[in-house]
Order: sequence, then C-alpha cells, then structure tokens
Amino acid sequence: MAKQERVYVALGSNMGDRAAHLAYARDRLASLPDSRVLRHSRIEETAPLGPVPQGPYLNQMVILETRLEPQVLLDHLHAIEAERGRERRVRWGPRTLDLDIVRYGDRVVRQPELTIPHPALPDRDFWLRELAELDAPPHAETARG
Repeated sequence: MAKQERVYVALGSNMGDRAAHLAYARDRLASLPDSRVLRHSRIEETAPLGPVPQGPYLNQMVILETRLEPQVLLDHLHAIEAERGRERRVRWGPRTLDLDIVRYGDRVVRQPELTIPHPALPDRDFWLRELAELDAPPHAETARG
C-alpha cells in the first residue's frame, strides 16, 4: 500500500454560491478513500486571473493526508468539480469549482496532464499566504492564572 502523503489542494470558485461550492469540496475531499482533511486555511476573496472578464473568486487551501497516487487524486478532483457543474470550455474562464494539487509531499511530477509542484505556485500570492497559514504551528492556548 502507498505511504501516507500530505497534499496541498487549492479550492476556488467564482460562480453561483461560491462558499457552498468550497464547503462541498471540503466535505468530498474528506470522504475520499484512504484520505482525510487535516487542516484548511481561511477563505479569501481574490481577483480573477487571466484575460477572460469574470467575477472575483473565493479561494482556500486544504491539507489532505492521503494514500492516493497523484493521478488517481487528480481524477477524483475532476469528478468533484464535475459534480458542481464545472465545464472545461474556456481556458482561464469562470468556474463553479476549481481544485488544484499544489504540492504532493516532496514529489515532483511532470506529466502532460499533471505538474507537481503546481507551476503557478510562485506567482499566486494567495496560495503562498494560504500555504504559510497551513504550515504555521497551531496557536497555543495561554494559561490564565
């Protein structure tokens, strides 16, 4: 059996009930076989990227602990997107739900359909903020006397 890996998955939505799409994605990620959601970042609103005019996105990142191989996980992510009505018609176009594998443990993957770490990671400030939030140690409760 494959070893457990920590995978950072970015969630984004700019169509319909954006918050509901993100909540659905978190729930579905938690229900994947041999997987569990460890943490999720705060949700933030960001301007759309690319040349297509569209509304702002809600974005969030989760840490998923999984035994699924990267391509199998990607297939699940595409299925979850489709469940929320995602249609891949226009590159950089609006979407009900967008799920991206940003990092997958220490693995480097270079395939036509999948590149890990995600090639846009250095260019997306919101992903960098979300990663920093997820990688920060949890705040310890202070003892009161």
